[in-house]
Amino acid sequence: MENQDSQMQFSNYTVIGNEPKVLSKTFMANVFMWMFAALAISASFAYLFSVNLQWLSYLLKADGTGLNLLGWAVLLAPLGFVMLISFGFQRLSAPAMTALFLLYSAINGISFSFILLAYTAGSVISCFASASAMFGIMAVLGYVTDKDLTKFGSLMMMGLLGIIIAMVINWFLKSSAMDTIISIVGVMVFTGLTAYDVQKLKHIGAGIEVEGIGVAEGKKMSIMGALTLYLDFINLFLMLLRLFGRRK
Repeated sequence: MENQDSQMQFSNYTVIGNEPKVLSKTFMANVFMWMFAALAISASFAYLFSVNLQWLSYLLKADGTGLNLLGWAVLLAPLGFVMLISFGFQRLSAPAMTALFLLYSAINGISFSFILLAYTAGSVISCFASASAMFGIMAVLGYVTDKDLTKFGSLMMMGLLGIIIAMVINWFLKSSAMDTIISIVGVMVFTGLTAYDVQKLKHIGAGIEVEGIGVAEGKKMSIMGALTLYLDFINLFLMLLRLFGRRK
């Protein structure tokens, strides 16, 4: 499961009450543009590596029993990229953040190729379609609702922390029942986080216009917003796949 370190980076920017004084549609359009671009890159690399066994062989041991050093690096690198982008937000330039985000989505896609090989194509497609529908509904809800979702978002973040702890514990227990419970809770948490994050980004877009944030800073924030929503979608998809995916 990916992590949500990107959540903390928006705390330095003003949220303009429950009703944004100025709605920055351009900011939100850029956020979704970069998010969809990252998803397209991830999907492309996942597909290319899943159908090209020669490329995939570079990530496996010679006897095919597991990942080699490069394979483990690819598997763990996305977490490092998320932390680098999140904690380096203030120091990184806008072009550097953009390049890191796109590189992260490509490497993430390579790691997802193992998922495509483990599950049937039908279950991957159906879970992706379900995740898309759920994400879209909650994104619209978060965008149009007048209700402040701050407390709801805090509750979802607590749920996320609980999921991470439970997954670590279950790594040792290897309980299929707990794995199912984690997946069910995960679907609810990441569905809820989608609405919360979209509303938060809407208010941040308004704050950018009111405070007169520069173009470069605004682009960095749109990349960070795209990373946040990308993580929401990817984790929702993975949780649905854990629940309903059929293995080959």
